[in-house]
Amino acid sequence: MTPQAVPIEVRDLVKRYGDLVAVDHVDLTVEAGDVFGYLGPNGAGKTTSLRMMLGLIRPSEGEVRLFGRDPQLSVKALEGVAGFVEAPSFYPYLSGRENLRLFAALDGGEAAERIEESLGIVGLADRAKDRVGGYSHGMRQRLGIAAALLRKPRLLMLDEPATGLDPGGMRDMRDLIRELSAGGMTVLLSSHLLAEVEELCNRVAIVRSGRIAYQGSLADLRAQAGEGYLLRTGDEDRARAVTAAQPGLDEVEATAEGIRFGARDESSVGALSQALVEAGAPILELSRRHATLEDLFFSLTEGDKVVEARREPRADAAAERATAEAR
Repeated sequence: MTPQAVPIEVRDLVKRYGDLVAVDHVDLTVEAGDVFGYLGPNGAGKTTSLRMMLGLIRPSEGEVRLFGRDPQLSVKALEGVAGFVEAPSFYPYLSGRENLRLFAALDGGEAAERIEESLGIVGLADRAKDRVGGYSHGMRQRLGIAAALLRKPRLLMLDEPATGLDPGGMRDMRDLIRELSAGGMTVLLSSHLLAEVEELCNRVAIVRSGRIAYQGSLADLRAQAGEGYLLRTGDEDRARAVTAAQPGLDEVEATAEGIRFGARDESSVGALSQALVEAGAPILELSRRHATLEDLFFSLTEGDKVVEARREPRADAAAERATAEAR
């Protein structure tokens, strides 16, 4: 590994199963300190991509480099790398601690000495003697991370770590990932839980039908998407007609919240207010709304829009992560 090597570099990655192209010429870069969200609907190719990154399956084309090394060519590429794909599996009749002892024996080295530390980090020290068959789904997910931590990784890859968790379990998982990131670990997590990613991640890639539709920071994505307005009135039909006819406004859409629209400038919004009053459509709310990650996700995965990944130097990952945590 060279000092310049980044945790994950994926170039022109393809995976075919017969005529099915599961991953279609993916380029991806995860830099040191990132909490990187890999987003996409079911069947988009997220898990297949992670399997190739971890060296579990061979790409049809392209290459993966972890800290500058190809996992298909050298087992040393996986030094300092850990994670799980889909749900982690354990022996249900053994305790959490006993399961970790088995993992440590397979890994060798100093892994056995880190069992108690790993259990403490994920909050399972008090339940380590209990059989895994009695664990909740959230506890098994945390035990999976504890198993990954036995390797003392610099890079942690997690496939849907919050899937199936109740609100308390999701909060615990979010806090755990933040703690690991604050300790200097780089994290890549695949997910379809958009609100969780919006709170956790400083950078994202959005994948659609095996291809990257966007890659970059959340701030850049929001800036490219722009912002809009929300209008709620006592006469929605009349208000929508007035809004659609108003110069300087665009993308008028009726939603469950109210009428959403874009505006070229503030004066157009002021003119709309006056027009609504004159039309007899009382205004209940007229507010500026930033696009949520969910809005942007669906605009990218349900249409043909593709936002080019940015290649220029970006802000320090730690600073971006601090901004994400402050939201």
